[in-house]
Amino acid sequence: MQLAKGLRCILAPNASPMTYTGTNTYLLGTRDIAVIDPGPPDEAHLASIMDALSAEQRISHVMVTHSHIDHSPLAMTLAQITGARVYGFGPSKAGRAPVMASFADLGGGEGIDESFLPDVTLAHGAQVQGTDWSLTALHTPGHMGNHLCFHWPEGEALFSGDLVMGWATSMVSPPDGHLTDFMASLDMLAARSGDKTYYSGHGAPIEAPAARVQELIKHRRMRESQILDALRAAPSTPQELTARIYTDVNPALLPAAQRNVIAHLIDLTERNQVKPQETLSAVSRFSVI
Repeated sequence: MQLAKGLRCILAPNASPMTYTGTNTYLLGTRDIAVIDPGPPDEAHLASIMDALSAEQRISHVMVTHSHIDHSPLAMTLAQITGARVYGFGPSKAGRAPVMASFADLGGGEGIDESFLPDVTLAHGAQVQGTDWSLTALHTPGHMGNHLCFHWPEGEALFSGDLVMGWATSMVSPPDGHLTDFMASLDMLAARSGDKTYYSGHGAPIEAPAARVQELIKHRRMRESQILDALRAAPSTPQELTARIYTDVNPALLPAAQRNVIAHLIDLTERNQVKPQETLSAVSRFSVI
């Protein structure tokens, strides 16, 4: 799909309730090509990426927003084939909040690419350039500790990964997801100006990104209010809160919803608004302070 001058998108064949129609793999540039989020280790998808190159084009950079298994596994294979280097914030546990040590054995979630190791680590504000494009890395943890967004000034756009998507609110799943960081990252994007389009990890381009960021902030504050109201009525576990709040959700998605509730409870605990009755864990009973 041609999205803009110098920008194409190839949809990975990994549609699911968590990935929507599949992972968006972006090809940026007309000569030196940056592949943004190569996607899962799928041979057909790899072939689609390589077939998209014309005779005068080469893959010069492999950029990864974050290392969930639907975004990064193909990066190393693509680098080996093309000789390009892989760029990212760091390995899968880079940027993880210290509080998540209590949830390291939680399991489940979206699946982490444990083998991911970029050739070039990008700090916040780092710039990467090709022959006719440039990208600035923005460290935006929350969905995952090593999550980056990439600002593309020539396109007046931002590659927003899974931090901001149009089709759904982003998953914040401990231990790799941290809601306190997520909200701070949204606030950082809200303070920006000049980004006319967000190209996200899943779904269609977001043509009103500032409004979408505000929607996500409002949604999270609404969930927080629901959780606090429920806890004022009675101390509860994450499972009990999920059943009480997510009454209109497909039962198959309740485990994912529960992880969002856990993320809120961790955030509220860190902000001294709630407390676990014993130790902080995914099965603790929480009450308001």
